[in-house]
Amino acid sequence: MSLPIPAIGEWYRKPGGVLFEVIAINDQDATIDIQHFDGTVEELDFAAWEDTECQPADPPEDYSGSLDIEREDYNMDLERPSGQDWKDPLEYLDRSE
Repeated sequence: MSLPIPAIGEWYRKPGGVLFEVIAINDQDATIDIQHFDGTVEELDFAAWEDTECQPADPPEDYSGSLDIEREDYNMDLERPSGQDWKDPLEYLDRSE
């Protein structure tokens, strides 16, 4: 099994389901900064990256992981894709009157 090369902005999953994003790579210090879905930032050295056995993953659909708000406070329905109510793109212009 080949190890994925870390890339800034890409999401990965550790064994056990822990989801994280690579947010920085420092070649001089040989470190990789990752941010977990809950907002926690962690620094790994290149050797630790090789030991994580992580796999590429899709970004989370629910962006609330690192936000300190409850689901009821979103003020929107995350189950319904945005724009679902509008069938005509020009309908928005009619609503402004």
